[in-house]
Amino acid sequence: MADPDQADKSHPIKHVAIIMDGNGRWAQQRNKPRVFGHKSGVQSVRRAVRYAGQQGIQALTLYAFSSENWRRPEAEVGVLMELFMTVLTSEVKRLHKNNVRLRIIGDVSRFSDKLQTKIHEAEAKTADNSGLLLNIAANYGGRWDIVDTAKRLAEQVKTGQLAADDIDEQLFTNATCLAGVPDPDLMIRTGGDHRISNFLIWQAAYTEFYFTDTLWPDFDETVFEQAIQSFMQRERRFGCTGEQVQGTDA
Repeated sequence: MADPDQADKSHPIKHVAIIMDGNGRWAQQRNKPRVFGHKSGVQSVRRAVRYAGQQGIQALTLYAFSSENWRRPEAEVGVLMELFMTVLTSEVKRLHKNNVRLRIIGDVSRFSDKLQTKIHEAEAKTADNSGLLLNIAANYGGRWDIVDTAKRLAEQVKTGQLAADDIDEQLFTNATCLAGVPDPDLMIRTGGDHRISNFLIWQAAYTEFYFTDTLWPDFDETVFEQAIQSFMQRERRFGCTGEQVQGTDA
């Protein structure tokens, strides 16, 4: 894996978010249990992290486990929790070696004490790294993020730490899970579905979307590059006209 510090920091894409979908279907196509797909998807995570670092992308946010995923069969959820524990243990050294900073976003309080300890240890070990910021969304939901932020700000108003009139979009953004991280420029969803499934709904107001039929275990540098090239061909207007963006509006 290339050292992200050596990458081109001028890349126009600062933050990529990915909805990693299709593990189960990938496994079923091979007559394997769904967990086989989840385990195979770990390789795609490694490829995505490596490629993002090489490209000089500052932040990569991966949707690993949504707050709605608890509704899946109990056995599958149990395996996912075990896999999360195993990957945290095995990958943190690799991430640290490659100057990647790891952060888990979401309501981790629902996880076991053992898993919470692993999360805190992994975050602490990589906290001072200055390369790619890797956010793993686990037990995360966009609506939860908004409600949780609103509750915490309301408590600050109640206790006199904050005036209600001081709350604006920027202050609210700075109180969400991704405080201090640029909003996603590009969101990729694998697996063929065209929806964002409650992922970063506050932060994705002006995000560009790229949907691919590629199932997550098959996601590689080629597909990542296709998504980036699609982004580069678009004109981001942020409410302005095309002429204003291009500087040709008389």
